[in-house]
Amino acid sequence: MPRMSTGEKLSTESYKGVRDFYPEDQFYQRYIFEHMERVCELFGYEEYGASVLEPAELYKNKTSDEIINEQTYTFTDRGNREVTLRPEMTPTFARMIAARLRDIPLPARWYTIANVFRYERPQRGRLREHWQLNVDCAGADSVYADAEIIAVAHGILISMGAEERDFEIRVSDRRILDALYDATNIAPSMRAQVTRLLDRRAKIDDFEQALAAIVGDITHATHIIRELARTTSTAYLEDLRAKLSLMGINNMVVDTSITRGFDYYTGMVFELFDTSEANRRAICGGGRYDNLLNLFGGDALPAVGFGMGDVTMRDFLETHNLLPAYTPASEVMVCVVDQDSVGHALQLAQDLRREDATVSVNVSGKKIGDQIRHADKLKIPFVIAIGSKERESGRYTIKNLATGAEITLPADRIAEHMFSTLG
Repeated sequence: MPRMSTGEKLSTESYKGVRDFYPEDQFYQRYIFEHMERVCELFGYEEYGASVLEPAELYKNKTSDEIINEQTYTFTDRGNREVTLRPEMTPTFARMIAARLRDIPLPARWYTIANVFRYERPQRGRLREHWQLNVDCAGADSVYADAEIIAVAHGILISMGAEERDFEIRVSDRRILDALYDATNIAPSMRAQVTRLLDRRAKIDDFEQALAAIVGDITHATHIIRELARTTSTAYLEDLRAKLSLMGINNMVVDTSITRGFDYYTGMVFELFDTSEANRRAICGGGRYDNLLNLFGGDALPAVGFGMGDVTMRDFLETHNLLPAYTPASEVMVCVVDQDSVGHALQLAQDLRREDATVSVNVSGKKIGDQIRHADKLKIPFVIAIGSKERESGRYTIKNLATGAEITLPADRIAEHMFSTLG
Protein backbone atom coordinates (compact mmCIF):
# COMPACT_ATOMS: atom_id res chain seq x y z
CA MET A 1 0.00 0.00 0.00
CA PRO A 2 1.54 3.35 -1.00
CA ARG A 3 2.21 5.88 1.71
CA MET A 4 0.39 9.21 1.64
CA SER A 5 2.31 12.08 0.15
CA THR A 6 3.29 14.88 2.49
CA GLY A 7 0.38 17.23 3.10
CA GLU A 8 -2.30 14.82 1.89
CA LYS A 9 -5.20 14.85 4.34
CA LEU A 10 -7.41 11.92 5.28
CA SER A 11 -11.15 12.39 5.06
CA THR A 12 -13.10 12.71 8.31
CA GLU A 13 -16.11 10.99 6.73
CA SER A 14 -16.99 7.51 7.96
CA TYR A 15 -17.48 4.58 5.59
CA LYS A 16 -20.77 4.91 3.71
CA GLY A 17 -23.69 3.29 5.47
CA VAL A 18 -22.18 3.10 8.96
CA ARG A 19 -22.34 5.48 11.92
CA ASP A 20 -20.06 7.16 14.40
CA PHE A 21 -21.49 7.35 17.89
CA TYR A 22 -20.57 10.60 19.58
CA PRO A 23 -21.32 10.75 23.33
CA GLU A 24 -24.94 11.89 22.92
CA ASP A 25 -25.58 9.25 20.24
CA GLN A 26 -24.00 6.61 22.46
CA PHE A 27 -26.23 7.72 25.35
CA TYR A 28 -29.35 6.91 23.33
CA GLN A 29 -27.83 3.69 22.02
CA ARG A 30 -27.04 2.59 25.57
CA TYR A 31 -30.57 3.52 26.67
CA ILE A 32 -32.05 1.25 24.00
CA PHE A 33 -29.65 -1.60 24.80
CA GLU A 34 -30.34 -1.40 28.54
CA HIS A 35 -34.08 -1.76 27.99
CA MET A 36 -33.55 -4.66 25.61
CA GLU A 37 -31.25 -6.42 28.07
CA ARG A 38 -33.51 -5.83 31.06
CA VAL A 39 -36.67 -7.16 29.42
CA CYS A 40 -34.89 -10.22 28.02
CA GLU A 41 -33.60 -11.06 31.48
CA LEU A 42 -37.04 -10.50 33.02
CA PHE A 43 -38.16 -13.40 30.83
CA GLY A 44 -35.19 -15.54 31.90
CA TYR A 45 -33.07 -15.18 28.74
CA GLU A 46 -29.29 -15.41 29.12
CA GLU A 47 -26.79 -13.28 27.23
CA TYR A 48 -24.27 -14.80 24.82
CA GLY A 49 -21.82 -13.49 22.24
CA ALA A 50 -19.77 -14.53 19.21
CA SER A 51 -17.29 -13.18 16.67
CA VAL A 52 -18.44 -11.04 13.76
CA LEU A 53 -16.47 -13.41 11.48
CA GLU A 54 -18.03 -16.67 10.32
CA PRO A 55 -17.14 -19.21 7.64
CA ALA A 56 -18.99 -18.18 4.49
CA GLU A 57 -20.48 -21.66 4.12
CA LEU A 58 -22.59 -21.03 7.24
CA TYR A 59 -24.86 -18.78 5.17
CA LYS A 60 -24.93 -20.61 1.85
CA ASN A 61 -28.25 -22.41 1.41
CA LYS A 62 -29.32 -21.22 4.86
CA THR A 63 -30.12 -17.56 4.22
CA SER A 64 -31.92 -15.86 1.32
CA ASP A 65 -30.08 -15.84 -2.02
CA GLU A 66 -30.40 -12.05 -2.18
CA ILE A 67 -28.42 -11.63 1.04
CA ILE A 68 -25.78 -14.19 0.06
CA ASN A 69 -25.24 -13.02 -3.51
CA GLU A 70 -25.71 -9.27 -3.15
CA GLN A 71 -25.43 -8.14 0.46
CA THR A 72 -22.69 -10.01 2.31
CA TYR A 73 -19.21 -8.74 3.05
CA THR A 74 -17.27 -11.87 2.09
CA PHE A 75 -13.51 -12.18 1.56
CA THR A 76 -10.70 -14.73 1.46
CA ASP A 77 -8.39 -14.54 4.45
CA ARG A 78 -4.62 -15.13 4.47
CA GLY A 79 -5.20 -18.84 5.08
CA ASN A 80 -7.28 -19.03 1.87
CA ARG A 81 -10.52 -19.44 3.85
CA GLU A 82 -13.73 -17.77 2.67
CA VAL A 83 -14.98 -15.59 5.51
CA THR A 84 -18.13 -13.49 5.93
CA LEU A 85 -18.93 -10.61 8.25
CA ARG A 86 -22.18 -11.90 9.72
CA PRO A 87 -25.27 -10.46 7.98
CA GLU A 88 -27.58 -11.87 10.68
CA MET A 89 -27.25 -13.74 13.97
CA THR A 90 -29.60 -16.73 13.73
CA PRO A 91 -27.16 -19.07 11.91
CA THR A 92 -24.51 -18.30 14.55
CA PHE A 93 -27.00 -19.11 17.31
CA ALA A 94 -27.86 -22.38 15.56
CA ARG A 95 -24.18 -23.26 15.13
CA MET A 96 -23.42 -22.64 18.80
CA ILE A 97 -26.39 -24.69 20.01
CA ALA A 98 -25.50 -27.55 17.65
CA ALA A 99 -21.87 -27.52 18.83
CA ARG A 100 -22.81 -28.24 22.45
CA LEU A 101 -26.27 -29.70 22.14
CA ARG A 102 -25.61 -32.52 24.62
CA ASP A 103 -24.40 -30.11 27.30
CA ILE A 104 -26.92 -27.26 26.99
CA PRO A 105 -30.05 -27.54 29.16
CA LEU A 106 -33.14 -27.22 26.98
CA PRO A 107 -35.05 -25.14 26.33
CA ALA A 108 -32.19 -22.69 25.87
CA ARG A 109 -33.32 -19.08 26.20
CA TRP A 110 -30.53 -16.85 24.84
CA TYR A 111 -30.17 -13.26 23.70
CA THR A 112 -27.41 -11.11 22.27
CA ILE A 113 -26.99 -7.58 20.90
CA ALA A 114 -24.65 -7.98 17.95
CA ASN A 115 -23.47 -5.78 15.12
CA VAL A 116 -24.29 -7.19 11.69
CA PHE A 117 -23.24 -6.18 8.18
CA ARG A 118 -25.09 -6.08 4.87
CA TYR A 119 -23.98 -4.34 1.70
CA GLU A 120 -27.21 -2.63 0.70
CA ARG A 121 -28.27 0.86 -0.33
CA PRO A 122 -28.36 3.04 2.80
CA GLN A 123 -31.81 4.52 3.44
CA ARG A 124 -34.12 5.32 6.33
CA GLY A 125 -34.17 2.32 8.62
CA ARG A 126 -31.43 0.46 6.72
CA LEU A 127 -27.67 0.83 6.97
CA ARG A 128 -24.69 -1.33 6.02
CA GLU A 129 -23.84 -1.94 9.66
CA HIS A 130 -26.26 -1.91 12.54
CA TRP A 131 -26.74 -3.42 15.96
CA GLN A 132 -29.42 -6.02 16.39
CA LEU A 133 -30.98 -7.69 19.38
CA ASN A 134 -31.52 -11.38 18.72
CA VAL A 135 -33.71 -13.35 21.11
CA ASP A 136 -34.09 -17.10 20.58
CA CYS A 137 -35.56 -20.08 22.38
CA ALA A 138 -34.32 -23.51 21.28
CA GLY A 139 -35.86 -26.78 22.40
CA ALA A 140 -39.51 -25.74 22.87
CA ASP A 141 -42.10 -26.34 20.16
CA SER A 142 -45.33 -25.20 21.80
CA VAL A 143 -47.54 -22.21 21.18
CA TYR A 144 -46.43 -21.01 24.61
CA ALA A 145 -42.85 -20.55 23.36
CA ASP A 146 -44.14 -18.63 20.32
CA ALA A 147 -46.24 -16.39 22.57
CA GLU A 148 -43.32 -15.82 24.92
CA ILE A 149 -41.02 -14.67 22.12
CA ILE A 150 -43.64 -12.19 20.93
CA ALA A 151 -44.17 -11.05 24.52
CA VAL A 152 -40.46 -10.24 24.87
CA ALA A 153 -40.55 -8.02 21.76
CA HIS A 154 -43.78 -6.40 22.95
CA GLY A 155 -42.32 -5.87 26.43
CA ILE A 156 -39.28 -4.01 25.11
CA LEU A 157 -41.42 -1.39 23.39
CA ILE A 158 -43.70 -1.04 26.40
CA SER A 159 -40.68 -0.65 28.71
CA MET A 160 -39.56 2.39 26.71
CA GLY A 161 -42.92 4.11 27.07
CA ALA A 162 -44.82 2.87 24.02
CA GLU A 163 -48.51 2.03 24.22
CA GLU A 164 -50.21 -0.77 22.33
CA ARG A 165 -51.89 1.75 20.05
CA ASP A 166 -48.41 2.78 18.83
CA PHE A 167 -47.70 -0.57 17.16
CA GLU A 168 -49.31 -3.77 15.93
CA ILE A 169 -48.14 -7.35 16.29
CA ARG A 170 -48.74 -8.70 12.78
CA VAL A 171 -48.68 -12.49 12.75
CA SER A 172 -48.95 -15.20 10.11
CA ASP A 173 -47.80 -18.78 9.65
CA ARG A 174 -45.52 -20.26 7.00
CA ARG A 175 -47.73 -23.38 7.09
CA ILE A 176 -50.44 -21.25 5.49
CA LEU A 177 -48.08 -20.70 2.57
CA ASP A 178 -47.16 -24.38 2.42
CA ALA A 179 -50.85 -25.29 2.17
CA LEU A 180 -51.38 -22.54 -0.41
CA TYR A 181 -48.48 -23.77 -2.54
CA ASP A 182 -49.88 -27.31 -2.46
CA ALA A 183 -53.38 -26.11 -3.35
CA THR A 184 -52.19 -23.93 -6.23
CA ASN A 185 -49.60 -26.37 -7.62
CA ILE A 186 -46.51 -24.26 -6.98
CA ALA A 187 -43.47 -26.39 -7.76
CA PRO A 188 -41.10 -26.92 -4.80
CA SER A 189 -38.29 -25.30 -6.77
CA MET A 190 -40.28 -22.06 -7.03
CA ARG A 191 -41.50 -21.78 -3.45
CA ALA A 192 -38.55 -19.99 -1.87
CA GLN A 193 -38.57 -17.41 -4.67
CA VAL A 194 -42.31 -16.84 -4.34
CA THR A 195 -42.00 -16.48 -0.57
CA ARG A 196 -39.29 -13.83 -0.90
CA LEU A 197 -41.42 -12.00 -3.44
CA LEU A 198 -44.37 -12.05 -1.06
CA ASP A 199 -42.11 -10.62 1.65
CA ARG A 200 -41.44 -7.58 -0.57
CA ARG A 201 -45.03 -7.29 -1.74
CA ALA A 202 -45.69 -3.84 -0.28
CA LYS A 203 -42.65 -2.41 -2.10
CA ILE A 204 -43.50 -3.79 -5.56
CA ASP A 205 -45.63 -1.61 -7.84
CA ASP A 206 -47.02 -4.41 -10.02
CA PHE A 207 -46.86 -7.38 -7.68
CA GLU A 208 -49.24 -9.52 -9.75
CA GLN A 209 -47.03 -9.25 -12.85
CA ALA A 210 -43.89 -9.97 -10.80
CA LEU A 211 -45.54 -13.08 -9.38
CA ALA A 212 -46.69 -14.15 -12.84
CA ALA A 213 -43.09 -13.95 -14.04
CA ILE A 214 -42.16 -16.62 -11.49
CA VAL A 215 -45.17 -18.96 -11.67
CA GLY A 216 -45.61 -18.79 -15.43
CA ASP A 217 -48.79 -16.85 -16.22
CA ILE A 218 -51.07 -14.13 -14.88
CA THR A 219 -54.00 -16.48 -14.30
CA HIS A 220 -51.96 -18.64 -11.96
CA ALA A 221 -50.67 -15.55 -10.15
CA THR A 222 -54.17 -14.15 -9.70
CA HIS A 223 -55.35 -17.50 -8.31
CA ILE A 224 -52.53 -17.53 -5.74
CA ILE A 225 -53.31 -13.98 -4.59
CA ARG A 226 -57.03 -14.74 -4.22
CA GLU A 227 -56.41 -17.94 -2.26
CA LEU A 228 -54.06 -16.16 0.11
CA ALA A 229 -56.61 -13.38 0.70
CA ARG A 230 -59.26 -15.97 1.65
CA THR A 231 -57.24 -17.16 4.63
CA THR A 232 -58.09 -14.83 7.51
CA SER A 233 -56.82 -16.95 10.41
CA THR A 234 -56.22 -20.51 11.63
CA ALA A 235 -56.90 -22.44 14.83
CA TYR A 236 -53.23 -22.11 15.77
CA LEU A 237 -53.21 -18.32 15.28
CA GLU A 238 -56.34 -17.93 17.40
CA ASP A 239 -54.72 -20.07 20.09
CA LEU A 240 -51.67 -17.82 19.94
CA ARG A 241 -53.90 -14.75 20.28
CA ALA A 242 -55.50 -16.30 23.38
CA LYS A 243 -52.11 -17.00 24.98
CA LEU A 244 -50.98 -13.42 24.35
CA SER A 245 -54.22 -12.13 25.83
CA LEU A 246 -53.50 -14.07 29.03
CA MET A 247 -50.29 -12.02 29.30
CA GLY A 248 -52.17 -8.76 28.80
CA ILE A 249 -51.11 -8.37 25.18
CA ASN A 250 -54.03 -7.32 22.99
CA ASN A 251 -52.66 -5.77 19.81
CA MET A 252 -52.08 -8.90 17.72
CA VAL A 253 -53.58 -8.96 14.23
CA VAL A 254 -53.47 -11.78 11.68
CA ASP A 255 -51.84 -10.62 8.45
CA THR A 256 -51.17 -13.34 5.89
CA SER A 257 -48.98 -10.95 3.88
CA ILE A 258 -46.30 -11.35 6.58
CA THR A 259 -43.92 -14.01 5.27
CA ARG A 260 -40.38 -12.94 6.36
CA GLY A 261 -37.66 -13.23 3.74
CA PHE A 262 -35.44 -15.94 5.20
CA ASP A 263 -35.78 -19.46 3.85
CA TYR A 264 -35.45 -21.19 7.19
CA TYR A 265 -38.81 -20.21 8.75
CA THR A 266 -41.17 -23.16 9.21
CA GLY A 267 -44.15 -21.93 11.26
CA MET A 268 -45.29 -18.77 12.97
CA VAL A 269 -43.83 -15.53 11.60
CA PHE A 270 -44.44 -12.06 12.99
CA GLU A 271 -43.51 -8.39 12.82
CA LEU A 272 -44.05 -5.50 15.20
CA PHE A 273 -45.28 -2.71 12.96
CA ASP A 274 -45.34 1.03 13.70
CA THR A 275 -48.89 2.39 13.36
CA SER A 276 -47.76 6.01 12.93
CA GLU A 277 -48.29 7.37 9.42
CA ALA A 278 -44.88 9.04 9.75
CA ASN A 279 -43.06 5.71 10.15
CA ARG A 280 -45.11 2.92 8.56
CA ARG A 281 -42.62 0.08 8.77
CA ALA A 282 -41.67 -3.04 10.70
CA ILE A 283 -39.75 -2.42 13.92
CA CYS A 284 -38.68 -6.05 14.35
CA GLY A 285 -39.56 -9.52 13.11
CA GLY A 286 -39.00 -13.20 13.57
CA GLY A 287 -40.65 -16.56 13.78
CA ARG A 288 -40.26 -20.31 14.17
CA TYR A 289 -37.44 -22.18 12.45
CA ASP A 290 -37.56 -25.83 13.45
CA ASN A 291 -35.25 -27.21 10.73
CA LEU A 292 -32.24 -24.90 10.80
CA LEU A 293 -30.24 -27.10 13.18
CA ASN A 294 -30.58 -30.04 10.77
CA LEU A 295 -27.90 -28.42 8.65
CA PHE A 296 -25.33 -29.25 11.30
CA GLY A 297 -26.27 -32.94 11.42
CA GLY A 298 -28.35 -34.83 13.93
CA ASP A 299 -32.03 -34.51 14.75
CA ALA A 300 -34.17 -31.43 14.26
CA LEU A 301 -34.51 -29.07 17.19
CA PRO A 302 -37.48 -26.70 17.48
CA ALA A 303 -36.53 -23.04 17.74
CA VAL A 304 -38.23 -19.66 17.65
CA GLY A 305 -36.81 -16.14 17.83
CA PHE A 306 -36.73 -12.58 16.55
CA GLY A 307 -34.36 -9.76 15.62
CA MET A 308 -34.80 -6.10 16.57
CA GLY A 309 -32.47 -3.53 15.04
CA ASP A 310 -31.24 -0.38 16.74
CA VAL A 311 -31.88 1.81 13.68
CA THR A 312 -35.59 0.99 13.37
CA MET A 313 -35.96 1.16 17.15
CA ARG A 314 -34.44 4.64 17.30
CA ASP A 315 -36.73 5.75 14.45
CA PHE A 316 -39.74 4.37 16.34
CA LEU A 317 -38.81 6.15 19.57
CA GLU A 318 -38.19 9.45 17.77
CA THR A 319 -41.47 9.16 15.87
CA HIS A 320 -43.42 8.76 19.10
CA ASN A 321 -41.33 11.26 21.13
CA LEU A 322 -40.19 8.52 23.50
CA LEU A 323 -36.46 9.26 23.70
CA PRO A 324 -35.39 10.56 27.13
CA ALA A 325 -33.59 13.85 27.66
CA TYR A 326 -29.84 13.44 27.28
CA THR A 327 -27.93 13.33 30.54
CA PRO A 328 -24.12 13.53 30.59
CA ALA A 329 -21.86 11.15 32.47
CA SER A 330 -20.88 13.82 35.02
CA GLU A 331 -23.40 14.94 37.62
CA VAL A 332 -21.13 17.68 38.95
CA MET A 333 -18.08 19.59 37.76
CA VAL A 334 -15.61 20.76 40.37
CA CYS A 335 -14.14 24.06 39.16
CA VAL A 336 -10.73 25.12 40.50
CA VAL A 337 -10.31 28.81 41.33
CA ASP A 338 -6.52 28.79 41.75
CA GLN A 339 -3.56 26.43 41.52
CA ASP A 340 -3.35 26.04 45.29
CA SER A 341 -6.84 24.48 45.29
CA VAL A 342 -6.15 21.66 42.82
CA GLY A 343 -5.23 19.09 45.47
CA HIS A 344 -8.29 19.93 47.56
CA ALA A 345 -10.52 19.65 44.48
CA LEU A 346 -9.11 16.23 43.61
CA GLN A 347 -9.72 15.00 47.16
CA LEU A 348 -13.31 16.27 47.21
CA ALA A 349 -13.97 14.63 43.86
CA GLN A 350 -12.72 11.29 45.17
CA ASP A 351 -14.89 11.60 48.30
CA LEU A 352 -17.95 12.24 46.14
CA ARG A 353 -17.14 9.31 43.84
CA ARG A 354 -17.05 7.03 46.88
CA GLU A 355 -20.68 8.03 47.37
CA ASP A 356 -21.44 7.06 43.73
CA ALA A 357 -21.55 10.62 42.41
CA THR A 358 -20.03 11.09 38.96
CA VAL A 359 -17.55 13.96 39.03
CA SER A 360 -15.28 15.74 36.56
CA VAL A 361 -12.61 18.18 37.74
CA ASN A 362 -11.73 21.24 35.68
CA VAL A 363 -8.01 21.95 36.04
CA SER A 364 -7.79 24.08 32.89
CA GLY A 365 -6.71 27.20 34.81
CA LYS A 366 -9.36 29.24 32.99
CA LYS A 367 -11.53 31.84 34.67
CA ILE A 368 -14.34 30.44 36.81
CA GLY A 369 -16.96 31.92 34.48
CA ASP A 370 -15.42 30.07 31.54
CA GLN A 371 -15.32 26.83 33.53
CA ILE A 372 -18.99 27.16 34.45
CA ARG A 373 -19.92 27.89 30.83
CA HIS A 374 -17.98 24.77 29.82
CA ALA A 375 -19.97 22.69 32.33
CA ASP A 376 -23.22 24.16 31.02
CA LYS A 377 -22.25 23.37 27.43
CA LEU A 378 -21.65 19.77 28.49
CA LYS A 379 -25.11 19.81 30.18
CA ILE A 380 -23.61 18.93 33.56
CA PRO A 381 -26.32 19.74 36.14
CA PHE A 382 -24.17 21.03 39.04
CA VAL A 383 -20.94 22.95 39.58
CA ILE A 384 -18.84 23.53 42.70
CA ALA A 385 -16.11 26.18 42.72
CA ILE A 386 -13.17 25.60 45.07
CA GLY A 387 -10.84 28.37 46.21
CA SER A 388 -9.22 29.46 49.45
CA LYS A 389 -12.58 30.15 51.13
CA GLU A 390 -13.81 26.62 50.54
CA ARG A 391 -10.49 25.07 51.58
CA GLU A 392 -10.56 26.91 54.90
CA SER A 393 -14.26 26.49 55.76
CA GLY A 394 -14.87 22.95 54.49
CA ARG A 395 -18.21 24.14 53.10
CA TYR A 396 -19.02 24.24 49.39
CA THR A 397 -21.57 26.10 47.30
CA ILE A 398 -23.35 23.79 44.84
CA LYS A 399 -24.99 25.58 41.94
CA ASN A 400 -27.79 24.05 39.88
CA LEU A 401 -27.10 25.26 36.34
CA ALA A 402 -30.64 24.62 35.14
CA THR A 403 -32.37 26.71 37.83
CA GLY A 404 -29.57 28.92 39.13
CA ALA A 405 -30.34 27.79 42.69
CA GLU A 406 -27.40 27.61 45.09
CA ILE A 407 -26.91 25.93 48.46
CA THR A 408 -23.85 25.75 50.72
CA LEU A 409 -23.16 22.42 52.41
CA PRO A 410 -20.38 20.41 54.05
CA ALA A 411 -18.75 17.74 51.91
CA ASP A 412 -20.72 14.85 53.43
CA ARG A 413 -24.06 16.42 52.40
CA ILE A 414 -23.26 17.20 48.77
CA ALA A 415 -24.03 13.81 47.17
CA GLU A 416 -27.29 13.45 49.08
CA HIS A 417 -28.41 16.90 47.90
CA MET A 418 -27.57 16.16 44.25
CA PHE A 419 -29.31 12.78 44.26
CA SER A 420 -32.47 14.20 45.83
CA THR A 421 -32.54 17.03 43.27
CA LEU A 422 -31.91 14.76 40.28
CA GLY A 423 -34.49 12.25 41.53
